[in-house]
Amino acid sequence: MTIKSAMSRFTTGVTVVTTHFEGQDWGMTCNSFNTVSLEPAMVLWSIRKEANSYQAFTQSCTYLVNVLQADQKDTAMRFASGPQPERFANQLTERTAQKNLRLKYTVAWFECRLAQVVTAGDHDILIGEVTGYGTQEGQGLAYANRQFGVLSAFES
Repeated sequence: MTIKSAMSRFTTGVTVVTTHFEGQDWGMTCNSFNTVSLEPAMVLWSIRKEANSYQAFTQSCTYLVNVLQADQKDTAMRFASGPQPERFANQLTERTAQKNLRLKYTVAWFECRLAQVVTAGDHDILIGEVTGYGTQEGQGLAYANRQFGVLSAFES
């Protein structure tokens, strides 16, 4: 068993992180998203140093984390690979004042100012100060055992 296989047992939420860098929109699926601090509001996520979008995310000053809704598995798969323009094709989006694209119909979003990049092995951890956020009703998309799903509450 590999470490990747063992980590797949940990259930996470699924996000798509977007940025606008040098006139191009960039987006990627990410499940390494987490809260760092509530005051000030800060979040983190990690990116592989070999990712084709590495420069865009580590050198742009802002990014936006879209927390996917339970029925957005296709969106998660679309942003996991392929050319950047194809990832955004036919996606309902809204451009923010910071020029990042916010995906419509997500359960939450967090726009961030890049505060720190921390090197950690073959990934870098991007820590962002939250400058804007929003939510809407719905259930988040979960990922565990290399499968998408939803969490359900235990009956009391």
